[in-house]
Amino acid sequence: MKNLKDIIRAARLHQRIVLREVAYGTGIDQTIINKFELGERKPSREQVEKLAGFYGLDNDELVIAWKSDLVYNDLKDERLSDQILKVAEQKIKYAKTRLSQKV
Repeated sequence: MKNLKDIIRAARLHQRIVLREVAYGTGIDQTIINKFELGERKPSREQVEKLAGFYGLDNDELVIAWKSDLVYNDLKDERLSDQILKVAEQKIKYAKTRLSQKV
């Protein structure tokens, strides 16, 4: 299972692009992109979508990798992580059901 930092670094290296070019193409500072690749900083959704577009990656897959990294980092040391995820999933399903009933 790859995380966001590995995916974007691999895409850049595969395409033989330097950070300066990514910065120019996305409007994201070169130093910040480097921190994303090193896992020292987490991008915003907008930045993730810009990177997906720049590298020609599937936007949804990159957003999933990004969001799952955020959830993992938040819950990795939590003793009750499994139960928390189950309850969160139930809440999401409930909210989606209610939303679809309103439409």
